[in-house]
Amino acid sequence: MDLLDRLLRHDAWTTRLLLERARELTDAELDRDIDIGHRTVRRTFDHLIWNMQAWGNEMAGLPMGDRGGDSVDELTARLDGAAAHLAATARAIAARGAWDETWVPPHDGPPVARTYGGTLAHVLTHSMHHRAQILYMLRVLGLRDLPEGDVLSWEAAAGGAR
Repeated sequence: MDLLDRLLRHDAWTTRLLLERARELTDAELDRDIDIGHRTVRRTFDHLIWNMQAWGNEMAGLPMGDRGGDSVDELTARLDGAAAHLAATARAIAARGAWDETWVPPHDGPPVARTYGGTLAHVLTHSMHHRAQILYMLRVLGLRDLPEGDVLSWEAAAGGAR
């Protein structure tokens, strides 16, 4: 498995793992205001997944699309779709050797040229940033035995090196 696939699979798997743990929360807990991230578990997941959806679509030359629902089931379905599309888009960029190619995201105002490689790095590091916030929120809400979420733990648990 190459580095790109490792990073993409870890990103999706870890976010999905945290969504599974979020199933232990009530709607009130998912929406409880906590002074970090987008202030609730639900809104922070929604933001993280929307970022994957929107940037993946735009890098593929598609409109950003609709945000979608925010129940844990809907967030999980959105994650699965966004992760698959982002991975396909990233692999297409890699196949044509376009990491350093610039493009202008249509939603930017004023328009700013970005590289495809920088954009994908942004999406993956953005996800990790918000997962760390979600881990904190889940702890505040009383969940224990939460995963660390690092790549080596993913590789050991998911058999990622195969």
